[in-house]
Amino acid sequence: MYALIAMFGALTALVILLRLKMRLGRSMVVSAGVLAALLLVGPGLLWKTAVAEWHDKPIGQTTGYLFISLAVLLCMVNVLGLAMRETGVSGRLAVALQGLFRSRRAALTAIPMLMGLLPTPGGIMLSAPMVRDLGDSIGVDRTQCAAINFWFRHQWETIWPLFPSIPLIQSMLGISAFQLMSHNGIILLAGTLGGILFLLLVGIPPRDPNHSHRTQWWLNVRDFLSAFWPIALVAVLYAAINLPPAGGIILATGFFGLFHRLPLSRWNAILRQGLEPDFVLLVLGALLFKLILEAGGAIPSAVGFLQEIHTPPVVLIFLLPLLVAFLTGVTMPTVAITFPFLMPMISGDGRIRMGLETLAFSGLICGLMLTPVHLCLAMSASYFQAPLGKLIVKLLGPVVLVAVAGLVSAWMFP
Repeated sequence: MYALIAMFGALTALVILLRLKMRLGRSMVVSAGVLAALLLVGPGLLWKTAVAEWHDKPIGQTTGYLFISLAVLLCMVNVLGLAMRETGVSGRLAVALQGLFRSRRAALTAIPMLMGLLPTPGGIMLSAPMVRDLGDSIGVDRTQCAAINFWFRHQWETIWPLFPSIPLIQSMLGISAFQLMSHNGIILLAGTLGGILFLLLVGIPPRDPNHSHRTQWWLNVRDFLSAFWPIALVAVLYAAINLPPAGGIILATGFFGLFHRLPLSRWNAILRQGLEPDFVLLVLGALLFKLILEAGGAIPSAVGFLQEIHTPPVVLIFLLPLLVAFLTGVTMPTVAITFPFLMPMISGDGRIRMGLETLAFSGLICGLMLTPVHLCLAMSASYFQAPLGKLIVKLLGPVVLVAVAGLVSAWMFP
């Protein structure tokens, strides 16, 4: 019980600091300090936990590696976006996307959904510059743009086998990939429908009657590719040779500058503006949050509390993944922590109840999409300069539909 109180106390501190107009990165670091104080996690224990990660986890999952790689990725995406604006590429991209898709709503969602097929830490930032520039060109509020980019970027997480949680659940249940994907597909459908209803059908200004689309499709394709190729290069390098996105974005930004012959005299101003210190503090605060929870043993304590109060099975199946996802902001650890506890209810008598598995995963998605410690959500708020609270409120409608989809699945496939 105390672990839950400490967690919500730290999140309350985060909300208060944001209301006091403290920047998001600084607020995250301070609230992580509040959490450490409440859980009695001192520097020694924190260091011991960080060192243990280097022995027990792959290097790509350690806090130190993630801090460097994600901070570099976030800052360099910002730099690339400024370079695109400096060369006029981002301005032409907005026209090209509207010409290619005709529908402004389809244009806003196509890029994050496409980039969402590549599961990489901080990958949401790959689509952010294009969504932001397109949204600005058609007059969409920055918070709305952040919500669209964040929500549609994560829709594949329920079924796409490149997300490690999918094969992990498949191996736990001993089922085929098709069986898991076909049942979890209801979450994808509900999430997409929720995004359309709550994020695309509202908040998009009427089309300017004086605005005409460029009809030369080859010019639209050319301008789209001129903006998209640096991002595609990052994805290709990651998929082909496992080059971390942070390294890929540095290369892509350098090649972009060379290709467009951006003068060195302009790079100084772009780097000074793009390398935002608060981005670094944001990543540090979010990762400290996760490390402190591990060091303080907060997650097992919260799980044990729910079991001790004899939470009804259906409620527990939904609530436990939601709670752990909300506390950690990460999918894979949530599955690894919660599904072993839920297995007796999902497949205890030898019969696999896929409706209950879908209910559990829908709870995970609900928690993941609303927690301030989810790095993608925090980075979106910072990059789009969107108030975190307003961003979360915009996501409530789609999240409710995801929860309803999980409940319907549990009722249809008991």
